[in-house]
This record gives sequence, structure tokens and C-alpha cells, in this order.
Amino acid sequence: MSFTRIRHRWPDWAPALRCALRDGYRHQDFLKDLRAGVSVGVTALPVVLVLAIATGVAPQHGLYAAAIAGLIAPLAGGSRYTITGPTAAFAVILHPIAAAHGLAGLLIATMMAGVMLVALGYSGMGRLIAYVPYPVMAGFNAGIALVIAGLQLQDFLGIRVSALPEHFLARMQALANALPSLHAQELAVGVATLALVSLWPKLKTPVPAFLVGTIFTGFLAFMLRHFWPQWPVTTLADRYGDLFDGGLHAGIALPRIEWPWHRFGANGLSPPVSVTLLRDLLGPACAIALLGALQSLRCAAAADRNTGSMHNADAELVGQGLGNLIAPLFAGIPAAGAQAGTVANIRAGARTPLAAAIHALVVLLAALLLAPLLAWLPMSGLAALLLVLAWNISGREKFLRIFRIAPRSDVLLLLLSLVITVFISATIAIAIGVVLAALLFMHRMAQVSHVTQVGAGQLRAPLGLPAYARYYTINGPLFFAAAAQATEALKIDDDRVRAVILDLVAVPSIDVTGLVALEGVIDKLNQAGIFVAICSAQSPVLRVLRDAGYLKQEGRLWYYASVPAAIRRLHEPGLKSAVPPATL
Repeated sequence: MSFTRIRHRWPDWAPALRCALRDGYRHQDFLKDLRAGVSVGVTALPVVLVLAIATGVAPQHGLYAAAIAGLIAPLAGGSRYTITGPTAAFAVILHPIAAAHGLAGLLIATMMAGVMLVALGYSGMGRLIAYVPYPVMAGFNAGIALVIAGLQLQDFLGIRVSALPEHFLARMQALANALPSLHAQELAVGVATLALVSLWPKLKTPVPAFLVGTIFTGFLAFMLRHFWPQWPVTTLADRYGDLFDGGLHAGIALPRIEWPWHRFGANGLSPPVSVTLLRDLLGPACAIALLGALQSLRCAAAADRNTGSMHNADAELVGQGLGNLIAPLFAGIPAAGAQAGTVANIRAGARTPLAAAIHALVVLLAALLLAPLLAWLPMSGLAALLLVLAWNISGREKFLRIFRIAPRSDVLLLLLSLVITVFISATIAIAIGVVLAALLFMHRMAQVSHVTQVGAGQLRAPLGLPAYARYYTINGPLFFAAAAQATEALKIDDDRVRAVILDLVAVPSIDVTGLVALEGVIDKLNQAGIFVAICSAQSPVLRVLRDAGYLKQEGRLWYYASVPAAIRRLHEPGLKSAVPPATL
């Protein structure tokens, strides 16, 4: 690719920050960005902590993702307001990856996903990614909510289980069998936190419920540890070690640059990079990339609806890809556009992507300064926060509405996405959902495409159509899913027919399968001694016909610019003589 071509393409995916600064950036804009970034950063701190825990890694890896990817993505991305960080949707996909391959495998998969996102963005696939049907995402989100809730019951109830099974039903059975080991004080802290976070929004205060719940649950754990030591609760420090020890569960310290394969694997050792490892991680990496793209683009679209702005889908994929490519070097887990944080960013008055970048720096700074206090957060209280988060992302009202009013095919997609996400694999659910959605779309488009036949003397017949000719109109795209059904109607049962006119004016597009099907019909008509005239093709279809040599074939078929031109040709003596086609 030449330098001139790159320079010409660049504005198509120019970062939103560049566009925002080009429009003018004043001192007042910076103050608004600063205020929004600080506000969202402080609010996001407990969220990224609990999401990292839900993923199955130490909490600081969520902080590193929010800090590094949250800084890079807005600076290079295509949305003015998107906040980037760990999201709840990732937890279900990442938990089995971390369990099977350890932190190192998870980080390698994240880097692979980052490369895929950059490639998708630069190749102009941003708009196509957004076409995944809503029922697929609604079922997926509901399934994620159930799986996240199931993963948190152990800490919420204070149940002691040596190892939770990977599959949902087996996990629920193991928790039910372990109910006798329930710890009342853990459950009390979890219930109190859950009640506070659930009821706090009714007070209509500007202080976020998650921030209040985090402070409250940490205070409860501190009081129990100091004044009622006989009722201890498990805290972050108990679960993950000293928050500054730098060991296997390294604490909240400044992230250091290190290749992901030098980190710890599932067995506590650094895994050797091999073709086998990369092959095993390819599927999870594709799922991370696809889910990250979907979430980020939907988040950017939601921000556009709230602000009247316009995001650049390709640039957003490039920015998210760079963030996920670089964050693993600092031990950051996957990140994507976070809708709750983005809405908070807009409400706080953000003006440009600098607000999202400031949010990332605030998250890291707050984590470093507040590490001694974060160590007091109880696991049962954090589990309660995740239960609230799962409830919020379940989309229960939209799920039920789709179930009630949508066509059966959409309901099938909804339920299938939910069942596969919960009982099989979230990674498989995304792939199957997308494939099934594509198949249903092709089925619907095939129903749209049809052929209408008109004979001489009929009401809709073109003026002057000879009695020995038949006029056919093909309506709808002539692509691989519709070609067989559409061309099946092009059959001649009358031996008196000597000519056929195929009007393609209502065919917006044609692919090679449609072209082959059309060619098969023309061959059969020619074998029966019937001349074929093709006419009125739209520009994209005409281009395909020209490249395939369908404009002029002596004694077989000919292309005409209009139906009247084709009819005039049929009235001339010597039907199969070479007559120049009408002007294209």
C-alpha cells in the first residue's frame, strides 16, 4: 500500500480526540473533562476490583486494565465519551481461561484479541460488527448475569468449597452440598451490603451506590475484625495476601512491563510459548475480540444517542485493540467500552476523550493511595456488589419483552443464547448466536427474493411484448441463499416460447452463486432454442455481468439498457442475428 493511499485513508478512522481538538479546546473544556474524569475514576475503582475478582484473578489486574487500556483506548479510539475498562460480560469468558491457563494464558489471549481488533478496525469492519442481532446479545447478557451470580454465591454465603466445578449445574450442586458450612457473619455482611446498595438509589443522591456500598462493607469488616474478633470475615488481604508483597498474588503496586508469557500460568510456572498454546488460546481470543468489539461499539452508539455526537466505528476498534494489546504488558486483563461508566462520564459533563484518559489515571492513583484501606474489603461484601451488578446487566425487562412480542425465530435466538451461555460456554454462545443470526437473516432475505412471470396480453405485460415471448422480473438480491429459490421459477413449459426477457431492475446485488444459478437457467433456455435478453440491471449488478461476459453472447443472450429496447429487438426479423445492444 502506498503512502498516498494511507494518507488518504487516515481521516476515515481518525481518533475522536484529534477531531475534538480540531473543533477547538478551551480552558473551560479542560476543567469539565477534569471534573468528569475524577468523578468517574473514583466511582469506577470498586467496580474494576470486583470485576477482576469475578474473572478469577487478583483485583489489581482489573485496576491495571482500567489504567492502561482506559488511557490508550480513548486517546486512539473513535468515541468522545466512552469509558474503557473491565466489564461484567468479560467475566464469564475470562474465568475459564484463567482457570485453565493461568494469568499468563489470559494475558496472551488478550494480546491476540488486541491484534484482531486493530485488524478489524483498519479493514473497515466496524459497521459490520454492530449488525449482531439484539436477541443474541439480550440472551447472552441474561446468561452472563446468571453465571456471575452463581460464581459469587460461595463468597456471599461464606461457604467453604475446595474447588468449584466449571459447569453451572455442577457448581450449583456443589454449593448446595456445602451449605452446612455457611458462615453467618459472612452472610450478614453480604446481606447488609446488598440491602444498602439496592435501596440507596431511592434516596436520589448524586453519590453512586457502588461507592457507598464499598465504603460501608469495608467499615463493617474493620469493625468486626477489631471489636468482634470471634466473628472474622475474609477480606481481600486474607484472600490475595499483603497488598504490597509482590508475590504470586501481587498486590496493588505500580504495574511493571513484562511479557505475558513470563507471568504465572495455571501451575504457578511461566508457560512456554508454543504453537499448541497459541492454538488453544485462539478460540478464547476470538471470543474476547468479538465481545469487546460488540460492547465497545454498542457503548459508543449509546453515547451518541445521549449526546448527539457521532462515533467512528473503525477508529473505536483500533483504539480498543491498541488498549488490549498494550495492557497485558502491564498485567492488565481485557477491557472494553463500559456503558455505566460512559453514562456517568456524560452526566458529569465530559467534553472530549481526555475525560476518559483522566479517569484511567485517577483509578490507578486512587488504588495506589487507598491500598491499605482496600485490603479491608470483605469478600462477602464484594460478592454482594457483584450480585447487584449481575442484576443490573441482566436486562430482565427487555428479555421478557422480546420473549412476548418478537417473532419465533428471534425468541429462539434469545433462548438459545441464554442456554448456551449458562450451561455450555459463553465463548460458544457468541459464535453460535452470530452464525444462527446470519442463517436466519439469509432465510428471511431468501423469502424476499422472488420471480414474477408475465405473458403477452396480461395486465402487467410490457407494451409490445410478442406472443412468443415471456417477461420475467426478479425482485430482491440474487445471492447464494436466494438464488436457487428465485431461479427455480424461470421454467418454460410452453413450446411456442422463443424468447425470454429477464428484467433485473429490482435486483440490488448479485453474488457468484446467483450468477452461476442464472447461467444455469440461461443454458437450459438456450438448449430449448430460446433467446434470452437481460435488461435494466443496476450498476453493481451490471458490473458483475460485464466482468462475467454477459453483455454480448451471439445467438445466446444479449444485454439491453431497458425493457423497450429488448422488445424492439424481439420484433426485428432474424431473432438470433447479431444486433448491437442499446447504449448502456
